[in-house]
This record gives sequence, structure tokens and C-alpha cells, in this order.
Amino acid sequence: MGTKAGLWIDHKKAVIVSITDQGEEMGLVISTAEWQLRRTGDSPLKGRSEPEKELTSNARQRIFTGQLNQYYDAVISAISKAGSILILGPGEAKLELKKRLVREKLGTRIVGVETADKMTDRQLAVRVRKYFAK
Repeated sequence: MGTKAGLWIDHKKAVIVSITDQGEEMGLVISTAEWQLRRTGDSPLKGRSEPEKELTSNARQRIFTGQLNQYYDAVISAISKAGSILILGPGEAKLELKKRLVREKLGTRIVGVETADKMTDRQLAVRVRKYFAK
């Protein structure tokens, strides 16, 4: 049968269900990516100039992107042995992960990408089992 993996992913965490001949395993990968606007001593009267604000925004974007890349690498590592991969999630993360898998030459293993709101681990496990039972 080979390993089959289903995962629910957003920018904060990925919950992974792996199904093998021996049974089922759950895994979790937590993201460290944070997009926060931090105030650093700005006062309402004496704020930063526009170029400084833009630089800060660009730097924040680079840090956030770097953290997301590390997160996606960890998720890909966790599912790399799966012959079939189902990706679920509410937003952009599922599509970003799909692009990364394609770039890593693992795109042919993707059997589905579906939108799914938050779900419990148990709900995810049931959904993945049902999907692969088809």
C-alpha cells in the first residue's frame, strides 16, 4: 500500500496523519513565522520617516518569508516518505506547500488539495482515512 499522508496546514501549524500497513500516526509541526507590527519607541508626534517605515516592512517580510520557508521544509521532511499526499487547509498555506512540493519534485505525489476549516485531530484522521479508502 505504501505510506499515505494527509495534512491540515495553515501558517501556524501543520497536523499530519500518516497511514501505513502497520497503522496510523499523527504528527505536528509548529511554525515560528510571525508577522507582527512592533512599535520601537515611535511617538505619535515624532514617527519614523516613510523610507524607514518601508525598510522595516521589507525587512519584516524577509524575516517572515525565511521563517515560513523553514516551516515548509520541516513539513516536507515529515511527509517526504509518503507516496500519496492529501493537503487540507483554510488559506494560502496549502497552496504555498503545494508549490514547494512541486519545486522539490514531489508534486506527482499530491493526490488532492482541498479547503478545510479548523478541525480536531480526530476529525482530520477520519477525513484522511475516508479519502484514501475511496
